[in-house]
Amino acid sequence: MTWNEMQPLLYDNTLDTLFMVWWSTFYAVLIGIPVGVLLHLTDRGALLQNIVVSKVLGAVVNIGRSFPFLILIVVLIPFTRLVVGVSIGPTGAVVPLAIAAIPFFARLVESALREVDHGLVEAAQAMGGGTWTIVFKVLLPQALPALIAAVTTTVIQLIGYSAIAGAVGGGGLGNLAYTYGYQQYETSLMITTVVELVLLVTVVQLLGDLVVRRLAGRGTRASSLGVGLRRARTEEPAAVTEAA
Repeated sequence: MTWNEMQPLLYDNTLDTLFMVWWSTFYAVLIGIPVGVLLHLTDRGALLQNIVVSKVLGAVVNIGRSFPFLILIVVLIPFTRLVVGVSIGPTGAVVPLAIAAIPFFARLVESALREVDHGLVEAAQAMGGGTWTIVFKVLLPQALPALIAAVTTTVIQLIGYSAIAGAVGGGGLGNLAYTYGYQQYETSLMITTVVELVLLVTVVQLLGDLVVRRLAGRGTRASSLGVGLRRARTEEPAAVTEAA
């Protein structure tokens, strides 16, 4: 197969891959952040400690993460057809991709929130901040670099999953590599597809790292302000006592 023959195939299937990855990432973030926040808030010693909810939700997330993706696609065929009307093609692949990514991303969100300085949470509580104020004003802003890193990891995971989905009728570069590269012995096309997938992953990782580094610098300054606030609140009672 010549390069001129490969070009339209690569272009169309690249768009299909980007379509699948974009929408599955969108739904993974949309649903995964609330799930991850709830996992963190209901954990032992957290703001909304509820061991029953934490254990049940954690079990559901763990079950979702344990499913091999290829099996998940097959199991979800009736649900996928119910939701989007088809079970194959890029649109049909978005549903299993999103469902596979949600528990994966939710755990990353939980881990990111757990790393936030607990002193900042205590300072916000001391100033009368409620649970959701702390979530939106302290936890999520402070965890933003880690959350961006989690999104980057999830996107890279979904690029790999999209290739698997393509091999079983999902379209995209995976379908191109399987249909033409493997079944029709078009080695050059398969190599080109693999190189393109590697480039996609590399670009996503570089962009994610760039954003994380910039946000981490701002986060350091925000943390310094938080430390200053806590010191000021600690020193104020002592100053009042000495004056008395």
